[in-house]
Amino acid sequence: MRSGLITHPDKVLFPERGETKADLAEHYLRVAEPLMRTMGGRPVLLQRFPEGAGGPSFFQKRVPKNAPDWLQTTTVSTPNGTTSQALVAADTDHVLWAVNLGCLGFHVWPYLADDPGHTDELRIDLDPTPGVVFPQIQEAARELERLLTEAGITGYPKTTGNRGLHVYVRLEPRWDSYQVRAAAVAVARELERRRPDLVTAAWWKEERGRRVFVDYNQNAPHKTVFGAWSVRARPGAQVSTPLAWDEIDVIHPDQFTVATLSGRLAGTGDPWRGMNDAPQSLEPLLAMSERDLAAGLLDAPWPPVYPKQPGEPPRVAPSRARKP
Repeated sequence: MRSGLITHPDKVLFPERGETKADLAEHYLRVAEPLMRTMGGRPVLLQRFPEGAGGPSFFQKRVPKNAPDWLQTTTVSTPNGTTSQALVAADTDHVLWAVNLGCLGFHVWPYLADDPGHTDELRIDLDPTPGVVFPQIQEAARELERLLTEAGITGYPKTTGNRGLHVYVRLEPRWDSYQVRAAAVAVARELERRRPDLVTAAWWKEERGRRVFVDYNQNAPHKTVFGAWSVRARPGAQVSTPLAWDEIDVIHPDQFTVATLSGRLAGTGDPWRGMNDAPQSLEPLLAMSERDLAAGLLDAPWPPVYPKQPGEPPRVAPSRARKP
């Protein structure tokens, strides 16, 4: 580790529990091996909390001009084509450099910096809408596991560090983000068909009800997702923690914190250890997408910051569309 990376190590970042900047740095050093397996070599977006978890924050995509010469960066884009130089999580020194700036956790791009044309992660976001409780998220995760298993695909679940769950699929580097998003749309729609009482693919909040929303747009081009082993700006310093499928029914996301992760790693190791060993095909899910399009379904709505896409329905909430 480069000397002098962490300044003011006694600065308290989590006032309710007392964890300091040094404690946060030590967390990332403890999880360095599994962290680099999932985040290493990828561009990352920093959410900085200069006053700690209870204070204001801001997102920083551009690396500051006064950054050290050894820092690795790469060019990333926004949906409107604006480019910037983003940090690459090349090693733990890069992670600690960001921690020293008050970055508690990392929002990660779904491709490697040296191959931006191929998205190698499908990220399925099981998002709790208002009124949804965690047992519903757990049940939705089980439905997703069954669907992926039927497709011959292995998913890797993790807590988000908050109220939901993410399930990742490591992909062969053959597809771009538009194709990966199309696969995510197909997964969301199939889960809704199977369990309309539990799961929704509805983009418009007024249509979701108290159901788990499968946020397919987390796979849209240029989107980042809160990374595995990253620390949330919550009073308990919760960590987005990889899980084994047999843990889904017996955990609560609040139990995984900076204070508890060292014991977990020592006891269970990294449930995602083998993720990178056998990259998988997206074809079974793309076939589901083609089936839906052949049946007359349009593309699902995109976020408003994106240009209008071919085959996309009108970007207006149903209640507004019905008005004369």
